[in-house]
Amino acid sequence: MGRAYQNRKVSMAKTSDAKAKVYSKYGREIYVCAKSGGGDPDGNLALRGLIERAKKDQVPSHVIEKAIDKAKGGLGEDFAPARYEGYGPGGCKVIVDCLTDNHNRTFGDVRLCFTKTKCKIGTPGTVSHSFDHVAIFAFK
Repeated sequence: MGRAYQNRKVSMAKTSDAKAKVYSKYGREIYVCAKSGGGDPDGNLALRGLIERAKKDQVPSHVIEKAIDKAKGGLGEDFAPARYEGYGPGGCKVIVDCLTDNHNRTFGDVRLCFTKTKCKIGTPGTVSHSFDHVAIFAFK
């Protein structure tokens, strides 16, 4: 193979994990959007905007098509939104919105984060009455 291949292999390995994370994130989001609003981007404005964002982030078209086909066929995982509420450090109110295929695992992960930071997780409706849904902050 040669030294050139070894050098390329190292550089490709550095970026492949980050790319896989982005591709799977967009795959899940497109699946949920197509499942809830229909698989046709012309009739589903949210799906069209999401596809444009995915293309801007250089997600391959086969990943987008596979997610839409999976949503149309009804096979595969059922991703559902989940919301967890609680009180953070200093009594600040915290809402965590997740997209999950396994509520029990996700609840365990969120509860672990709350307990590690000595915060309290509450029941649904504990904190949400204090908020208006105005914007979405996405952290990468």
